[in-house]
Amino acid sequence: MGVSGGITRSTRGKIDDVNPKRILVVGAGHVGLYAALRLSKKLSRREAEVIVVDPQPHMTYQPFLPEASAGNISPRHAVVPLRRELRKCTVVAGTVTRIDHDRMTAVVQPISGPAREIRYDHVVVAPGSVSRTLPIPGLHENGIGFKTIGEAIFLRNHVLDRLDVAASTTDPAVRSRALTFVFVGGGYAGIEALAEMEDMARDALRYYPELKPEDMRWVLVEATQRVLPEVDRDMGAYTVQQLMKRDMDIRLDTRLESCVDGVVTLSDGDSFPSDTIVWTAGVKPSPMLDATDFPRDERRRVTCRPTLQIVDGDRVVEGAWSAGDCAAVPDLTKEPGNFCSPSAQHAVRQAARMADNIANVIRGREPVDYKHKHAGSVASLGLYKGVAQVYGIKMTGWPAWFMHRTYHMSRIPSFNRKVRVVVDWTLAFVLKREVVALGQLHDPREEFAEASAPPVAARV
Repeated sequence: MGVSGGITRSTRGKIDDVNPKRILVVGAGHVGLYAALRLSKKLSRREAEVIVVDPQPHMTYQPFLPEASAGNISPRHAVVPLRRELRKCTVVAGTVTRIDHDRMTAVVQPISGPAREIRYDHVVVAPGSVSRTLPIPGLHENGIGFKTIGEAIFLRNHVLDRLDVAASTTDPAVRSRALTFVFVGGGYAGIEALAEMEDMARDALRYYPELKPEDMRWVLVEATQRVLPEVDRDMGAYTVQQLMKRDMDIRLDTRLESCVDGVVTLSDGDSFPSDTIVWTAGVKPSPMLDATDFPRDERRRVTCRPTLQIVDGDRVVEGAWSAGDCAAVPDLTKEPGNFCSPSAQHAVRQAARMADNIANVIRGREPVDYKHKHAGSVASLGLYKGVAQVYGIKMTGWPAWFMHRTYHMSRIPSFNRKVRVVVDWTLAFVLKREVVALGQLHDPREEFAEASAPPVAARV
């Protein structure tokens, strides 16, 4: 194993240069999709074959999850179909269960059927991240995540279902529990999910004469003393002020201690029942990395060079690349020892640099370091409300909300999705928001199973 970016390995001999190199992309999130798309455009079929493995048939554009959950856009428009976008790639619907890089092979378990082994010349390790949970009593049984399109749809249906429960009951305790919504985590995911869902629920109350806005209780629990750590403190303070003006209960420097049986217990001593506990308190690298032989750091991220090559100490792991949430990529715009934050902004740009570097190596050139100064952040706080800090310029209210939408519309892959999202937004200006819950989506066979059950034999 040498220090160059080449793919020749002493353990397997020299690859014939006239054969196309096989590039295996593990994961089709922001990194995987953008890298595969760029590779398929930069390299001809004679130079490389790109194989993408992911259990889902789509990439989820996560910044649009709050808007999809709130009904501002169709959930289908927050995802990008892999086979439509990656027409020059081979898409395998399955899960990578093992990577043995010494043998340059990966074991893939398809959705159905026996596992298969895929050999490769280069591998892009990009399984992304999963929710970072803590051993809090009751969280496993009662918590709701907010990282996938399925979770976003479920949360929307659940919140609207709680409004129906509250409107139909005569028990004050049942109503209070149904209308108490708790969000744990004050990062971008938590703030946007909280703000968008409150905005949607408040809008829906026009159809519930039995309920008043003050009947609802929206609680944000954040373990640190600030929200939105990606922006300056004054912008975080502005966000808290805006949420409090909407009568939200903001608990900073507070931890969730327990939620057994839906009874929320906080570190400040408060305790109350709630049917809705949304967990958005950070992410961690995908556990899929445990089934690889790649070096990891103390946070279980794959260690990388600025070139996006996986590195073991000072030695480059030839033919292995990584980026995004699961990778520890040095941030060359900061002091040594700093790494790029797990954001879509870095992931998309890292994917482009990595694809270019893989093409460089295949063509016998040197890879180039990834270097990008974080441009800033934008966040939606509901319809026509937002906060933004971009290249040092700070905006709030409607201008920030407009910048948030404009930026993410420009970032979502494919012209098809851009048009559909813009159409959704345009219709929302003239049509009222859809506030119907489709809870049967989560258990579609329940009614049929009950109707088709064999009759119980009559007792003699």
